Amino acid sequence: MRLTLGLALLAACLVALPFAQRTPASQRPPAAASRTPNIILIHADDLGWGDLSSYGQQKFRTPHIDRLAAEGARFTNYYSGSTVCAPSRAALMTGLHTGHGRIRGNGEIPLEDADATMAEHFKAHGYRTALVGKWGLGYEGTPGLPEKQGFDETFGYMTHQQPHRQYTDRLWKNGRWVAVSPTRDFTSDLFTTAAVEFIERASTQPFFLYLAYPLPHAELRAPDDALAPFVGRFPETPFVNAKADATTPTPPYTVSGGYRSQPTPKAAFAGMVTRMDQGVGQVLEALRARGLDRNTIVVFTSDNGPHKEGGADPEFFDSNGPLRGIKRDLYEGGIRVPMLVRWPGHVPAGVVRDTPWAHWDVWPTLAAAAGIAVPTGVDGISMRDALLAARAPSPDRTLYWEFHEGGYKRAARRGDWKAVWLAPDRPIELYDLKADVGEARDVAAAHPEVVAQFRQFFATARTPSERWPGR
Repeated sequence: MRLTLGLALLAACLVALPFAQRTPASQRPPAAASRTPNIILIHADDLGWGDLSSYGQQKFRTPHIDRLAAEGARFTNYYSGSTVCAPSRAALMTGLHTGHGRIRGNGEIPLEDADATMAEHFKAHGYRTALVGKWGLGYEGTPGLPEKQGFDETFGYMTHQQPHRQYTDRLWKNGRWVAVSPTRDFTSDLFTTAAVEFIERASTQPFFLYLAYPLPHAELRAPDDALAPFVGRFPETPFVNAKADATTPTPPYTVSGGYRSQPTPKAAFAGMVTRMDQGVGQVLEALRARGLDRNTIVVFTSDNGPHKEGGADPEFFDSNGPLRGIKRDLYEGGIRVPMLVRWPGHVPAGVVRDTPWAHWDVWPTLAAAAGIAVPTGVDGISMRDALLAARAPSPDRTLYWEFHEGGYKRAARRGDWKAVWLAPDRPIELYDLKADVGEARDVAAAHPEVVAQFRQFFATARTPSERWPGR
């Protein structure tokens, strides 16, 4: 995992960061229409269910992301792959829940050659594929690098540690490191630019773009012009961490001392989310300018619930809305996240759906919507009807999560019933989400037969794992 890079290579790579040279819009011909839809999957980092104004955020507005809700479908019962980053992203890419996937917890754990991914599937069916942003499923010298997992083009962070700094000195681009400015280049702005330029090079070949913003994950840092609208608007408690301020990331991008200080963490958080919203707006404008609006499925979601790190205050922003818990919880606030899907002419505009589904369903759903083969051997199922049909019944199945920080924890949902099992020697908690979305009342004692069904399900829901032992 050693990353070696001399000054000469850094200087040689200090070139334009986009995938290709930009052409002025006025000189570009309109994109040719394609029957097969393009796909843009936008993934936020630690964005809670209530962090978008279309989901009730009151402290700031997210008009461009909200546009996806106005022009498409907004899902209120959508779930991430896990309550932390790595296993959630693995579930998204592989279609396997945390009881079956290789990556069931955080850490620099790469995917292997044997793992099948969404990008490989779309590439095999004629798509150009690109990853822009935060990967976290493989790093230099491992088979988990995105270019070894189906992506034709790559630009971003490879490890989980490196994006703990919103400014860095290098990013991975198409198999090598390129230099960026650790003081000038806000990485999410670079990612927006790269995504737009990928779209601008669209041809008759459909594309799959995975745009994974590292926002609003701590550290809480944003450009001055993103902070300015919010400085002085909120009561602030400065976040101070002198140890982190005195250190810089070192290969392989371990970040000593935690997150750096931030005198106005609330303003920084609002600035980060709204900066991402502006980036989404630029992506949507690029589609419009190229005539690709109606032939592109745009998906927006998040990897887990809101965090409380680096000075973040999810209570102040009501980041989990009516839900209980935050990141690292298996209660709803840790795993229920926004999901917006826009595909004009196909997904009805302005609909709100309460159909439960999860990260491992995204790959089969997008494949079915695109009219290509739906993957087999995955936990996910196609939710195409929930996107396109006027009415779609919820599938009769059980969703499953397991989590291994601070003990062996599990959760499952079937219909409106939600079971949470925080330790093998503790009783299973049971909640009726229809009557109690905030999981305030454990009704296990009143429904022993339902608890018994969940206990039986938990006994068979996972495959054994030496790295992630359970019993």
